[in-house]
Amino acid sequence: MAHKGKLFFFCGKMGAGKSTKARIITDANGALILSEDEWLAAHFPNQIESFDDYIHYASLIKPFIRNHVARLINLGTNVVMDFPANTRKQRQWFLTLCNELACEHRLIYLDLSDQQCLAQIAKRRQEQPERARFDNEAVFRHVTQYFEPPTDDEGLNILLVAKED
Repeated sequence: MAHKGKLFFFCGKMGAGKSTKARIITDANGALILSEDEWLAAHFPNQIESFDDYIHYASLIKPFIRNHVARLINLGTNVVMDFPANTRKQRQWFLTLCNELACEHRLIYLDLSDQQCLAQIAKRRQEQPERARFDNEAVFRHVTQYFEPPTDDEGLNILLVAKED
């Protein structure tokens, strides 16, 4: 049987540093990174105006992403998915995929306080002004109401990364 790749995915509030950590994990594991933001921007440019739009368009790319990831994992490629696993339902999608592929996985959980995330969002807004429309406290509060920290009973291989204040 051929060696299968490993799947890495992330959980953390908006601004926790998931994309930054994804790049670090990619380099450390000789992996291929897939970014939800990049896929959405490429396939639906200027069409995401609200959180509901994001939910809609993100669901449209999932079947294509799933098939792409399956091929890569089966070829022995480690894959880092910079896609949110911030709810039980989102994490179940990743776990189902891993179970179907019989591949190893790692959920990296970035456990930061709201204050830490908001500080990082403010910094990101300065560095990337084009994101200012969505990188703000109002959007953070809206999105965070849906956040569900992972629990041991979900059957995931979790790596907890906590930051000190």
